[in-house]
Amino acid sequence: MAFVEGCKHSLEISIPVEEVDAETGRVITNIQKRAKLPGFRPGKAPASLIRQHFSSDFRQQVLENLIPKHLQRQFEQDNLQVVGNPDISDVHFQAGEPLRFKAQFEVVPEIQLADYKDLTVVYHDPDVTEEDIDRRIEELRQQKADYANVDPRPLEDGDFAVLSLASQDVQQDEMMLEIGGADTMPAFSENLRGLSPGDEKEFDVTYPEDYGQPKLAGKTVRFHAVVKGIRRKELPEVNDDFAQDLGDFRTVGELREALRKSLFAQRQYEAQQEAKNKLVDALVDMHDFPVPEVFVDRQIRTRVEQSLRSLAADGVDPRSIQLDWQKVKASQGDKARREVKASMLLSRIAERETIDATRDEVDREIERIAKQQREPFAAVRLRFEKDGTLGRIASHIQTDKTLNFLFEHARKVAE
Repeated sequence: MAFVEGCKHSLEISIPVEEVDAETGRVITNIQKRAKLPGFRPGKAPASLIRQHFSSDFRQQVLENLIPKHLQRQFEQDNLQVVGNPDISDVHFQAGEPLRFKAQFEVVPEIQLADYKDLTVVYHDPDVTEEDIDRRIEELRQQKADYANVDPRPLEDGDFAVLSLASQDVQQDEMMLEIGGADTMPAFSENLRGLSPGDEKEFDVTYPEDYGQPKLAGKTVRFHAVVKGIRRKELPEVNDDFAQDLGDFRTVGELREALRKSLFAQRQYEAQQEAKNKLVDALVDMHDFPVPEVFVDRQIRTRVEQSLRSLAADGVDPRSIQLDWQKVKASQGDKARREVKASMLLSRIAERETIDATRDEVDREIERIAKQQREPFAAVRLRFEKDGTLGRIASHIQTDKTLNFLFEHARKVAE
């Protein structure tokens, strides 16, 4: 007997008494061989005593031997793709009677694909202007800047103060801070402006509530600063020597052309990623099918773990955060469900279009990681095979190729 509601299924299964008795006999014989009971040599205790003294053991073993086997047989017979672990309940196990139980579980739903080859998306190749290239060259000039020492005098806007800076949690013996700089908090500039090398000062800095480091956000910190020197930034002149210093360029013209191509490639990638995200949203909106809750829970847990890792990187102890799983699920459930639907649809399209990751594609990604980690390729590949990373890499490549397929077949329109 079966019950179906969306992805949720339940089965009521009955195992014939003859099979139950036969399995019970095998289990008791196995226990009998190892059992040690007073007054009997090992393996010689009668089956009746084994039943009496090891009733919970043999019952549990019989259930573990029979239930999974019959469940799997029923799954295959009904062609069910089960996800997660079935919940077993209402177990009826009495001597001389069939073994009956109920199993509740979720299955991967049938997905009827709509037309996904002619989706419309807003997209046009990006522009790169001369002003864009000028800004990039200015960034390169800043990166190549030299800092020249200045004779002692009071600090003024544009100066780079060489400081030792200390607070309750921070101790930096030497750092540079631009007075009046766009990236310098006003409180530092206001308190350091006018000081000369050798001067010391204590002052408070109140960080904004939305400050990038959570451990400082909204807090007031008292600093002790010692001015150790003054430096001025000196930027290189933009000429052929500057171009040659940056790489395999002979002239500024060659540098500008290389920057044009680089900026175009970067912006094209970003524009295409945005278009692909819109295509996935459209794809999800086109299809209505149930999603296994076990997939949704897994996706939410992945999102929470990523957030906790991000907080840890900012110095926040994840153990100090008390998570209410029901609230988290309520707030993130809809987004996680859409993400799961998107993943299932892309997998289904990849299956229909026979899109897959080749061994060469997977090996190229492993080689990139191996070089990054400075480890032998073979060692990294073996480790990835064992811990499941290999499958995740292949899945990621397959998803990227499927997104490329959708983008290539979409109708691109200007806004």
